Amino acid sequence: MSSSFAVASKVKDYSQLMKFNLTFMVVFSSVVGYLLVPGVAFSLIKVLTLFAGGLLVSGSANTINQLLEKETDKLMARTAVRPLPSGRLSETEGIIIAVVTGIAGLAILAWGFNWLCAGLSLLSLVVYGFVYTPWKKWNSLAVLVGAVPGALPLLIGWAAGENKISEGGWALFAIQFLWQFPHFWAIAWIGHKDYTRAGFKLLPNSGEPNKQIALQAVAYTLLLIPAGLIPYMLGITGYISAIVVILVSLFFLYRAVNLYLKCDVPAARKLMFGSYIYLTIMQLALLADKI
Repeated sequence: MSSSFAVASKVKDYSQLMKFNLTFMVVFSSVVGYLLVPGVAFSLIKVLTLFAGGLLVSGSANTINQLLEKETDKLMARTAVRPLPSGRLSETEGIIIAVVTGIAGLAILAWGFNWLCAGLSLLSLVVYGFVYTPWKKWNSLAVLVGAVPGALPLLIGWAAGENKISEGGWALFAIQFLWQFPHFWAIAWIGHKDYTRAGFKLLPNSGEPNKQIALQAVAYTLLLIPAGLIPYMLGITGYISAIVVILVSLFFLYRAVNLYLKCDVPAARKLMFGSYIYLTIMQLALLADKI
């Protein structure tokens, strides 16, 4: 019984190290990007292959992130219980997991799809793990840097299906790139005290939650309205999804305006959850209305 418990506990720690909940969302975006490529039909084997490769690469990037932030994670209540800062896993274990999952994930994507898909995945891993992660302590431009690997999953999926990067892939990348800013600023607003204690600089301007930041969030959600129409204009999706995307964009905008008006943590939390609602509905609408 104790042996089974130990194995289950170790598996749980590995899952937390690789952030499987977050990773699932990331890989889902890749699958959406793949299935939106004109001429690509649903294949369970292909989808599972993309999921496997994506989960491993994203898990590797998340592990690198936690390895580099082990000491700062100890300073925040939300992250102090993670496997590395709490001492449940050693750095050596973390490094082995990062290397093995990264190599395995890239190999699966190259074998199952193409080298372009694998190359973009490697770019995402490197930028997230080795550029965005340390940049968070330098200045708030880290959010701009982090928006690149954050938006790459849709482009990775598109490259997996088309073996090149055309305007359709860039259109999907643009939507998720713009989405990153109100999403991350809402999270940084909610966890401002913890992030400041750890030395992270994620909010622009003065680095303090204020109306200027909320106004910028409003601006980015506004930009999502025309950006969300590009797949329809390119003939990738139909008019029904265009209407749905406009409506959910207006909902996201409403949440951003609410933050501007109230400038408090509850409004930031509503914007954060609103960002998840927007992303999910937008992607499902595009997928359901593919031409």
